[in-house]
This record gives sequence, structure tokens and C-alpha cells, in this order.
Amino acid sequence: MQQPMMTLNDGRKMPQLGLGVWKIPAEETAGVVAEAFGNGYRLIDGAKLYGNEEGLGQAVRDTDIPREEIFVTSKLWADHHGRDKALRGFDATMERLGLEYLDLYLIHWPVPAQDLYVETWRALVELRDSGRVKSIGVANFHEPHLRRLVDETGTVPAVNQIELHPAFAQTHLRGVNKNLGIITQSWAPLGRGADFDAVSGIARRLEATPGQVIIAWHLAHGLSVIPKSSNPERQRQNFAALELRLSDADIAAIDALDRDNRTGPNPDEFTG
Repeated sequence: MQQPMMTLNDGRKMPQLGLGVWKIPAEETAGVVAEAFGNGYRLIDGAKLYGNEEGLGQAVRDTDIPREEIFVTSKLWADHHGRDKALRGFDATMERLGLEYLDLYLIHWPVPAQDLYVETWRALVELRDSGRVKSIGVANFHEPHLRRLVDETGTVPAVNQIELHPAFAQTHLRGVNKNLGIITQSWAPLGRGADFDAVSGIARRLEATPGQVIIAWHLAHGLSVIPKSSNPERQRQNFAALELRLSDADIAAIDALDRDNRTGPNPDEFTG
């Protein structure tokens, strides 16, 4: 199955659909990622917080897939904001991964109470300019955080990874990202399963799973999406959503499920 690629604002390509490894036990991560590679995934989304970077890196090192065909993401946690801490945090991530370079490095949360995310962003620019990470971005940044980064540094994030699912569609923030040239990437894209009943009719008609329908909705809106699963069959199902085509009416029906129902922390208030 052909994997669609998205062009980042730095000119690099990123697979549109990937696998998230949040909450996958450290001892299982290498096997889960290896299974994902076999199922067609080439984007793997990790983070320092997840505690399983070692396994992610092992799977990348052990596969026969050329390194340049794999897109590895990790994220800087809230306790490493500030230039020097950010650089040390990146070094620690790379040591755990055991890789020569990282494809995408994100500031995991803005943590506005610390007021260090601009300084931290400058550190990521340094890392990108050194070649140790190819692309840089952010996660969970709201419009004021994004505009401040751009205004004070002149560097636009390549990606903003945010909570996004049918019940929390983030239409405004998606528009802000698009206007700034930032790819929106959806975490918790299946809405923690809460939206499955609402799309069950569409799923039955298309002979698909509810999860496939929701993933196809993300893809139809031009979003990057990173559902997590350690189950090989579920991985295959999720990846097969690339072949599912929703009608305009289906997309509109799913759009109408938006209830501004955030399930994770509010980035304006999150302190880590």
C-alpha cells in the first residue's frame, strides 16, 4: 500500500500516517515497532516521557529498512525547558535511541508558567542547524504560543501535534496551523474510543471498523495521524484506513460530532 507523504515547511517529507508508542511497555516496544514496520508503517512517534525510547531505537537499528525511509519523532519533556537543559535532554534522548540523527524533535508542551518555551525553541533551532535533528516542531501549542515563537525567533515549527478527534476537532487551531504553514498532527485521534458509536453507521455501510472511519476522517482533512496500538491486527486495520474513502456527506457528519470535548490537559495550564 502506498504511504502518502506530507511536505513540511522545511521541504522534508513525512509519512501522513504513523504509529504512536505512548503507553507501550518498554520491554515490548522493540517488538511492537518491528511489527509496525512489517505492516507498512514508516513514521514512529515517541517521546522521552513514554519511557521506551530504547526499544524504539532498537527496532530502527535492527530492521532491514533503510534508515532514510523511517521517520522517527521524539519530544522534549517539560522538565528540560531552557537552552542548556534542552540540549542535554536531546543528548539523553539520542543516547537512549542509539541513532545518529532524529527526523523530528518536538517541544512536548509549552508550559507557559515557566515562560521558557521561546528559549527552548531557540535550542531546537540550534540542534536542527547542527544536523542532529532534521526537522523541529512543537506539541500542544495554542495560537498565542505559536505566534510568539514565530515573532521572536523567525522560525516556524514544521509540526504542531495536538489532541484532535471528532469530539474535539480543533477547527480554529487547525486553521492557525495551516495559515502559518504548520502541519497539524493528531494525538488521541480515535477520541479514546468515545466516538466509535457515533460513526458505527458509516462503518457498517463501508464495511470498515469505526477506527478506520475516524482515521480516514483525519486523512481526508489533510491531517497527520498517529494512532497507537500494540496489537498487530489493529495495526493492520489502522493502516488499511489509507484505502478508505469517505464521501463529503460522511465527512460532514463526522465534523458535526465536535463538542469541544478535550480529554487531555489544557496547554494553557499544564505544568508537567
